[in-house]
Amino acid sequence: MRDDASMPDFAADLASADDETVRAALEQAEIPALLPALAAALNDLSLVPEHLRPSLAKLMDPTAGLSPEQQAEARELAFQALVRLRGQEPAGDPSPEVLRSLLEFTSSGRPFEDYMEVLRDELNLGEDPRTPTWSKDELAPDRPFRVAVIGAGMSGLAAAHRLRQAGLDVVVFEKNADVGGTWLENTYPGCRVDVSNLFYSYSFAQRSDWPEHYSSQPVLLDYFRRVADESGIRPLIRFNTEVTAVAFDDESATWTLQVVDEHGREEAIEVQAVVSAVGQLNRPSLPDIPGVERFEGPSFHSARWDHSVDLAGKRVVVIGTGASAGQFIPAIAEQTADLTVFQRTPAWFIPSPLYTDPLSPEIHWLRRNVPGYTHWHRFWLFWRSVEGMMPLATVDPEWDGGERSVSAGNDFMRQFLTDYLTKQFDGHPELLAQVIPDYAPFSKRFILDNGVWARTLTRENVHLVTDSIAEITPEGVRTTDGTVHHADVIIYGTGFKASDFLTPMKVTGRGGTDLHQHWGGDARAYLGITLPGFPNFFMLYGPNTNIVVNGSIIYFSECEVHYVAGCIRRMLETGVRAIDPKPEVHDAYNERVDAENLRMAWGV
Repeated sequence: MRDDASMPDFAADLASADDETVRAALEQAEIPALLPALAAALNDLSLVPEHLRPSLAKLMDPTAGLSPEQQAEARELAFQALVRLRGQEPAGDPSPEVLRSLLEFTSSGRPFEDYMEVLRDELNLGEDPRTPTWSKDELAPDRPFRVAVIGAGMSGLAAAHRLRQAGLDVVVFEKNADVGGTWLENTYPGCRVDVSNLFYSYSFAQRSDWPEHYSSQPVLLDYFRRVADESGIRPLIRFNTEVTAVAFDDESATWTLQVVDEHGREEAIEVQAVVSAVGQLNRPSLPDIPGVERFEGPSFHSARWDHSVDLAGKRVVVIGTGASAGQFIPAIAEQTADLTVFQRTPAWFIPSPLYTDPLSPEIHWLRRNVPGYTHWHRFWLFWRSVEGMMPLATVDPEWDGGERSVSAGNDFMRQFLTDYLTKQFDGHPELLAQVIPDYAPFSKRFILDNGVWARTLTRENVHLVTDSIAEITPEGVRTTDGTVHHADVIIYGTGFKASDFLTPMKVTGRGGTDLHQHWGGDARAYLGITLPGFPNFFMLYGPNTNIVVNGSIIYFSECEVHYVAGCIRRMLETGVRAIDPKPEVHDAYNERVDAENLRMAWGV
């Protein structure tokens, strides 16, 4: 037994930390990120030997396929490397040859050549590699060019930051009183992100001090507020101001925005380009159930949580078991006297033991003291989700697994997740039958679970109902079998109108074309960003840009912003006043999207 004096001191930096502290921290390091980070810091490829290469074949294995002996060898290599780093400065950015060797090691033998630009961004090599290398003053100093960004959520802040870096005149319109978008509006109990914060964060605003593996809503809102303040974006934002309509003028090649402020005052704003960053998760979807308005107690959607309603000791009905409901149902179950959960379609839950855990002192120490570790870990998460997950979601045309799987790999994933649920609901066969989906994994986004879902549904005061709802009555919910489930409060966890892009805003393009009529309920765009007939109008998080398995929407939005900035640069360089894709290019792209979607589990 050790006394307190011999305990690891994770407040110490690398130079002053004793060997015990260093070794203790290394026990929690991700080896696929640790070894290449140290190899880059010391410019020493002996730290990434072939026999310690991680494996993507064992995607759910936290050891990345390394045996206990290999893990011990890797940690000893890392320890000796850190001892060397105590007495020297880390090397600069790795040479192209060294970088290639490190990527070959971390990529687990998968081809990575097509990802080189992406990987340099993920590893943050150099000073903020996505920073525009041009400025308006250099390209067109005398040309007026103002850009309106609609929305100050995750993607709007990224757009405003990058366009402002290029010296453009930017104005941001935000309907709420603060930044944050969905992380400002969603305040339900248990609300948190389902992507590691190493990945769910801007490349230009990385943090080594995230308090949790998957940050909660207050932490994320604070992050976006800090980004707005520290990047100087906040003064550009007109809060409590909603854009009701945007219209393009063919003659002047400008857009006019109709905006209304919190006092109802209307104003017309003229700009040269518009970036819509209104998101997809900002309009709650209420179910089309007869009698919704007849319920006599409080009722609300999870995205508009009514914190004035005390759920303690109440009979509560929750309709829906999607991503948001999967978070708030466990959070309220202990308060309620009786909780009835209506499920239409079960979700696949993927084991994530650390989902709600704080980051350990060991991990904080690693991120502070191992040069490059945070960025290599971020890359490893990216690579594992893209090259690791995608094959399991890809359809095998020769596979005859019915509707429950689309390939041998997909069926393996189904068995793995089924086994997880079977163990979680051991002793509850009726519940188990209700919670196992009858569709292929990757058809919908997974819900992360640390065991709380089964613990919640097996509580004596919680009841899972899969019977169809006939109507909402003044007393509660009546199912088609005639049973009335009495409620004091009804909460709708029924998601968002994610496919109703840009609503309720009216968008009028070239020749007076109404965008919503043009789409006719089937929203499409080139790269999900721009479309013919609507020049200088760009969408972030637009059609076909949502994600199911592969990564972080923040990264997607940064890529889209990079494209938008490139289009504006092209306009300033060439002197053209308007830019939009050719119809044949737009159509060919969407044909490819449709064909590729049919190759994936979510497309079939």
